[in-house]
Amino acid sequence: MKSQFLLDPTITFLNHGSFGACPKPIFEEYQRFQLELETEPVLFIQKKAAGYLKTAREKLSTYIGCNSLDVFFTPNPTFAINTIMRSLDLQEGDEILSTNHEYGAMDRIWSFYSKKSGAKYIRQNITLPVTSKEQLLDEFWKGYNSKTKIIFLNHISSCTALVFPVKEICDRARELGIITIIDGAHVPGQMDLNIEDLNPDFYTGTLHKWMLAPKGSSFLYVKKAFQNTLDPLIVGWGYESVSPGESQFLDYQDYQGTRDISSFLTTPKVIEFLEKNNWKSIAKQSKSIVLGNYQRFCDLLHTQPLCPISEEFLVQMASIPVKTTNPIGLKELLFTKYKIEIPVMSLNGNFYLRYSINGYNSKEDLDVLYAALQDILATTDLIQE
Repeated sequence: MKSQFLLDPTITFLNHGSFGACPKPIFEEYQRFQLELETEPVLFIQKKAAGYLKTAREKLSTYIGCNSLDVFFTPNPTFAINTIMRSLDLQEGDEILSTNHEYGAMDRIWSFYSKKSGAKYIRQNITLPVTSKEQLLDEFWKGYNSKTKIIFLNHISSCTALVFPVKEICDRARELGIITIIDGAHVPGQMDLNIEDLNPDFYTGTLHKWMLAPKGSSFLYVKKAFQNTLDPLIVGWGYESVSPGESQFLDYQDYQGTRDISSFLTTPKVIEFLEKNNWKSIAKQSKSIVLGNYQRFCDLLHTQPLCPISEEFLVQMASIPVKTTNPIGLKELLFTKYKIEIPVMSLNGNFYLRYSINGYNSKEDLDVLYAALQDILATTDLIQE
């Protein structure tokens, strides 16, 4: 499978989670659309783009389990959450309930909104290590009160790689009349996803991470009840269109002026590649490698796993707690000396080595990391035991 990817063969690449990696057949499809765009830009943008987007959206909606008229493409989840944020109308003192495990860019979005609106962003503490789903749910709901109007939650935490019980939280939030906004950046392609079954009000995810699409391909699902209240982040020709399409919601969100939508249009090829290569089986094998090696890294670094080592909490990533006072130096040393691409994540004053495993990886890649950490422990003071 390594031969299918464009990754530098001299690097042990254990960081699929950050930006993904695109296989050659999908990248070639991406370039094919870019060439078609440049060959006749007017024909492409004015005549073909809408039809291409519809086909891509229909393929995507089947894959993620929603109606094709309820989802549109975005460059990334940050764009998607900004779109939602700009349309909210919370009052001073209203609360957005979240956790202290969210992605940094998302924390900044809600901090920005809070300063503008007077609403409060509540980063509810989730204790580590997590011992059970019940513990996680109990701690989360302690942040709820009568002022809670919105729940914002990652489905899989970027830093800790933990899977959160989104279904249970969405179900209870609906009973309480609370709007749910879910950041599923790491979910599509790593976990089975059926958005209509989860039943959130808003859900964003990427194609360019675990679905292997080119960079800058993501989506935002919006429940029909909220579509007319969602203003476009970029107002363009689709607003009060003189040639409306089948959905005002999609008109508002899809037409943003001249832009390269080629990454979105590779979606049919992306799904074809995943199905042709039995990617569910590959993902299962990758998950087995993740779970089977987590404890030995914690033992080496004299730390504890962040959760029970099971499919309930981990998929194709795991974060190893690491005691270091120089996370940047540790990451740089792993890359420059040992040729390992792996992030050192920071959350709430703690640091984690997060490894990702995908179809181009093997256990031997983790053996390379293990040997490098042994050497660092023996020869430097970058890691404290």
